[in-house]
Amino acid sequence: MKYLLILFTLSLSNESNKKEIYAFTAQSKVNEWRIVNDDVMGGISESSIARTAAGHGLFSGHVSLENNGGFASIQLNIRIQLAKEQKYIVIRIKGDGKAYEFRMKSEISQYESYVHSFATSGEWQTIKLPISEFYPQFRGRRLNSPNFNFDTIEQVSFLIANKQEEDFKLWIDRIDIE
Repeated sequence: MKYLLILFTLSLSNESNKKEIYAFTAQSKVNEWRIVNDDVMGGISESSIARTAAGHGLFSGHVSLENNGGFASIQLNIRIQLAKEQKYIVIRIKGDGKAYEFRMKSEISQYESYVHSFATSGEWQTIKLPISEFYPQFRGRRLNSPNFNFDTIEQVSFLIANKQEEDFKLWIDRIDIE
């Protein structure tokens, strides 16, 4: 009984540190998300964000390498104040077996994004990404600067850029911070 009480207390304390960044629901407005593909630099990749009948977000499309292209992404501008005890971005997603990136900026005006890659399995997954491991990147190149160490997040995004032509589907349930 003593151990059950300890486990219950630990789970409650963990939940109290968790903060929702975004959760897709049947009422979600997918137009809050902005599509940014390689067409900003001449590419022809295509993507979309839609709400499924189950209320999840579906980021899908086709990445093309033509015209020096090769990426598709969705971005959400949102202001999150980070507490010192919050160490992880937690995403609940279902992918198609491909690799993706979760990205964030502390200010929308930053030219660099802070990036963490993750692999998908084809099943629903809850993935914890340590904030301290998000590294700076600009136009696909890693920068020689410190990893993410800011007090705020003003933008989050998902990106696919696997250096190959491919169709993709990524279902998104929620994004939390803990």
